[in-house]
Amino acid sequence: MPVFTNILIALDGSEASQRALSRAVDEAKVWNARLQAIYIVETGLFSSLPLDNTVEIMYRVLEKEGKAVLEKARKFAASEGVTLNTHMKQGHAGSEIVALAEKEKSDLIMVGSHGKSNTDRLLIGSVSTFVVTHSKVTTMVVRS
Repeated sequence: MPVFTNILIALDGSEASQRALSRAVDEAKVWNARLQAIYIVETGLFSSLPLDNTVEIMYRVLEKEGKAVLEKARKFAASEGVTLNTHMKQGHAGSEIVALAEKEKSDLIMVGSHGKSNTDRLLIGSVSTFVVTHSKVTTMVVRS
């Protein structure tokens, strides 16, 4: 039976990622594992827009949302007796998740089955599919 010591949960503020967080907290308790969360500001969404202050405003809105999502997750984990370390990154969501898992030597990645909307999936592809395909460690996709 595998033992997980370092779990990485990917969050995006969606209902699916909230379910994944709840499951990650449960897994961290079962295995007495370190728990980390990542939120990625998906900069690829801005690549076709002209570089002006509109892009900067959009980025700041997403960054603010990310901070709120991570803080809410940290508080939830603490209420369950689990310490949650948080990371905010920017770039391609799937690549950033895989890179952080490698850097932090995670042995389990947990992601929600889909993002905030089906439009997200069309625009940026399925993050969960990317992580499952490219990660070298066990990945759990939590269905909503």
